[in-house]
Amino acid sequence: MLEFFTQSGEIGNIFSMLLLFSGMFAIMYFVLIRPQQKQQKQHQELVNSLKKGYEVLLTSGIVGRIFSIEDKYLIIEMVDKNKIKVVKYAVQALLVSDAKNGK
Repeated sequence: MLEFFTQSGEIGNIFSMLLLFSGMFAIMYFVLIRPQQKQQKQHQELVNSLKKGYEVLLTSGIVGRIFSIEDKYLIIEMVDKNKIKVVKYAVQALLVSDAKNGK
């Protein structure tokens, strides 16, 4: 079979095709996969750093202060003193002013 490829010059075409596909995969990795992994790592660090009293923004747009922290959940107290239970991963951002104060 190798004699067939070398006689017809196909081995160079196969090698160049493999090189092209591996180059495309490397580009896709650095453009799409790696930035997504970095973003997931940053979000995981944010979730792990949450403390009682921090003011947070949820993915739904709700802003509230962390009243208590459970294993997978947070109890969020809103402005009108209502409390809601949300999944920790629903936290989109930590509002900076309260994170610096450590309230």
